[in-house]
Amino acid sequence: MQIQDLPYPDPGVPDARSGPRFLWWLGRKQLGGQAKSLVWGLLHFLSVCGLPFCVGLAVQAVVERSGARLALTGGLLLLCGAGIALGDTMLHRTAVTNWITAAARVQQLLARRTAVLGSALTRRVAAGEVVAVSTGDVEKIGWFVEAVSRFGAAALTVVAVCVGLVVYQPALGVIVAVGVPVVALAVLPLLPRATRRADIQREKAGRATELASDTVAGLRVLRGIGGEELFLNRYRRASQEVRTAAVRSARMWSLISAVQVLLPGLLMIAVVWRGVQLAHEGRIAVGELVTVYSAVMLLTYPLQHFEEIAMAYSFSRPSARRAARVLSLERATDSGGSREAGVPTGDLYDPHTGLLAPEGLLTAVVCGDPDAAGVLAERLGGHPAEEGTSVLLGGVPLDELPLDSARTAVLVQDKDPVLLSGSLRELLDVPASGKVSAADALAAAQCGDVLDALTQGSPTAEDPMDARITERGRSLSGGQRQRLALARSLVTDPQSLVLDEPTSAVDSHTEARIAEGIRELRAGRTTVVFTSSPLLLDRADRVVLLHEGEVAAVGLHGELVRSEPRYRAIVTRETDDEAAARSDALAELEELHELDEIEESA
Repeated sequence: MQIQDLPYPDPGVPDARSGPRFLWWLGRKQLGGQAKSLVWGLLHFLSVCGLPFCVGLAVQAVVERSGARLALTGGLLLLCGAGIALGDTMLHRTAVTNWITAAARVQQLLARRTAVLGSALTRRVAAGEVVAVSTGDVEKIGWFVEAVSRFGAAALTVVAVCVGLVVYQPALGVIVAVGVPVVALAVLPLLPRATRRADIQREKAGRATELASDTVAGLRVLRGIGGEELFLNRYRRASQEVRTAAVRSARMWSLISAVQVLLPGLLMIAVVWRGVQLAHEGRIAVGELVTVYSAVMLLTYPLQHFEEIAMAYSFSRPSARRAARVLSLERATDSGGSREAGVPTGDLYDPHTGLLAPEGLLTAVVCGDPDAAGVLAERLGGHPAEEGTSVLLGGVPLDELPLDSARTAVLVQDKDPVLLSGSLRELLDVPASGKVSAADALAAAQCGDVLDALTQGSPTAEDPMDARITERGRSLSGGQRQRLALARSLVTDPQSLVLDEPTSAVDSHTEARIAEGIRELRAGRTTVVFTSSPLLLDRADRVVLLHEGEVAAVGLHGELVRSEPRYRAIVTRETDDEAAARSDALAELEELHELDEIEESA
């Protein structure tokens, strides 16, 4: 896979059982790229480490006054130089390719998992963690994947040089062969502590990112209550904790780097000291001493990759663990779509609560618990919180349908929908039946003033559809964002549409017109609205009261207001004292009515 061929046609099914297993799976998926990088790395490192042998041969040729050997050595130096240049260039090219393609694969996997889970993702994983995984963590995972092949080339080069020195000059080669493994493995006792400090740093950075995201998202509310300074102080403290953790982590890694410099230096001193003794004794030639000395000096270059692979693994392991956690999430009752493709028709029924939304009717649901209403709305969309609670559409469980078919059948709009940045035309360019135009949807959602606000915010846009929407629509009011989200849902025109408090931030006059617009535009289609607004309830074909997780009453709005005290308390916001006073007043009226009947009969 080359960068120009991205994205992957199919990124594959990851092994998300743990972070290390996920990293191993990524490595196996890129064996071709890893092999290329390993080959070019071997060429580069062996060419670099071949220079000392050429230098030693050149020195010996000068000592022995051999012009032919000197010329041959010059040719070998040119060959090593060409190998260094070519190997380094191609190693960098293949390594960067491995890095980017691995990161792209992880991003595609995350995007696919996000699409499958939908809004259920942020209820099961913190939003800040999702942001951290899709940005910084992806880069660290790619870093480790591409560093593996370079480390493999460096390790093989070190082994080859040690074997070559033992064969070339056994007296000094043995010292190098024994000392190099000690140098390479000396930092192992320090790695667990360095890894723990790196984990703490990543954890604190993730908390700071989540806090910053929440602060920015709620900045308007914070300014309204004067709480922005409080949250800024919290972020300052979190930022300082990240800085402190980063400094502690950097100290440990600097210690590891110092060890990686100190021990090769000590090894070089030992080699030179022993080599001088052997030269004085006449057991080693000057050229051989220069060769061994230069080889030990240049071995520090491939040995640096031992430290790099340790750092890459330490930083990528928590990142891979977070990515694996997100990628392991599934729909609560995901059966993989055991039924054939096709969208069933019929009533929408929830066996868990007994809620029935007849096909083609506007059903309003009143629930005193907003959290329970949100859970039920997600369950109606095919995302139950637990197994065994799947909703039926025409008698068919939604979790037995392929995901595409389930989403074509039922669309759920959350009570806090998200608007993506871009133009209004792009916002409404969603998979749809084609039966509802953008103009009709905007009119039904009463978006006239929203179009005016967007046009004023984008003076260069001649067509309101080309007006730009800022990130999450933060330049708009809550009611304007709600109406644009409603228009987007209406354009989709699903077979069954579930709306969770679609007008909670809208004034009553606009709400009445929206209620009529929804009723007209969704005529003949199944619509479920979770609301306690009398204006919406009065337009519904059927009103259902949910109490303690079960259907308590079914009827029309006017009937339920008169006959059902629990319904009346929710819809009219009647307090317990007001309900008691109302009951007392009704009791007095009944008593007076009975007295009047007694007097008339007397």
